[in-house]
Amino acid sequence: MKAAVLRAAKTPMTIEEVQLDNPAPDEVRVRVAASGLCHSDYHVVAGDLQSRFPVVLGHEPSGIVESVGERVSMFKPGDHVVACISGFCGHCNTCVQGFTYRCTDRPARARNDPPRMSMPALADGKRLHVRSVGGFADTMLVHQNSLVKVPREIPLDRACILGCAVITGYGAVNRRAKVPPGSTVAVIGCGGVGLSVIQGARLAGAARIIAVDIEPTKLEMAKRFGATDAVMGGDDAPAAVVELTKGGVDYVFEVLGTMKTIQQGCLMLGAGGTLTIVGVPPHDAKLTLPGSLADMFMKEVRIQWTYMGSSPFTVDIPLLADFYLQGKLELDAMISNRIKLEDINAGFETMIGGRSARNVIVFDDVMKEAARAA
Repeated sequence: MKAAVLRAAKTPMTIEEVQLDNPAPDEVRVRVAASGLCHSDYHVVAGDLQSRFPVVLGHEPSGIVESVGERVSMFKPGDHVVACISGFCGHCNTCVQGFTYRCTDRPARARNDPPRMSMPALADGKRLHVRSVGGFADTMLVHQNSLVKVPREIPLDRACILGCAVITGYGAVNRRAKVPPGSTVAVIGCGGVGLSVIQGARLAGAARIIAVDIEPTKLEMAKRFGATDAVMGGDDAPAAVVELTKGGVDYVFEVLGTMKTIQQGCLMLGAGGTLTIVGVPPHDAKLTLPGSLADMFMKEVRIQWTYMGSSPFTVDIPLLADFYLQGKLELDAMISNRIKLEDINAGFETMIGGRSARNVIVFDDVMKEAARAA
């Protein structure tokens, strides 16, 4: 089998022949149909997030179950599935309270166990690491608590983006911020996750949704997904949002993870407003709040973070799949390019260049098999 292997930060990924172990009792082997390219993976490529190397990235895949371990009862060969980074143990304190996305004991093989994925070409006893679920490969081996079944009617190249971009954006609005109908919302950054925030706000009944981005093409796309207004990103954006809403918005969602845009989000808030930080900041980033803290105190603004939309993915991904099948959720237009695994580096370049909403790796043979089974 083949996988895209990152041998060190700030280097291109290479397509390598790798070997996959047999499923452990709680594991599922999945033939990958599609896998989305996400900024979170690029943060590892760029060195913004720490990682062990060499590593196989990819946390937004969908596919068809090939085989299962002896203790797996929720899945069987032929099932269409989406994998999610927020796999859970089911027994830690946060899991039993229902916050599975905060699991403190995520399923993983022990260090002395055989690796899920190995590469014969590695010398000196080096281990090939798998970050998240290892979706940048034609086959993956994951714990059953990192998977959820989806209806066969949803194409798997659309279903894959439910596992990160869409669930993160939808959950940030409806799970973490709990935006009520009639609210005013600003969204900073209109890539795949930002567009999903906009759709989440539309589904929540927000009265006004202001898209903020430095790319005019993304602002136009945001209107297709539910934005009512568009503001050009940059230093003048906070003042423009405050003027547009006559005092600031109720909710701001910052999707880029940069200190500058987080600070701008603070300045867009009206009295009693909430800033939800969705973007992943660099591992060494430190936040300095802008303006007067006394002013923020008097306005009673709130700043909070969300991880993976604070969503229980086994509940929300099937819900979102149903929304798509009912015509309530737009996924088709979110996919800017379908590429092959060999084109992964170029796919990340177009993503970073701001020229795409979501690039998706597709494996044509598995996609065709899935279409026949639908």
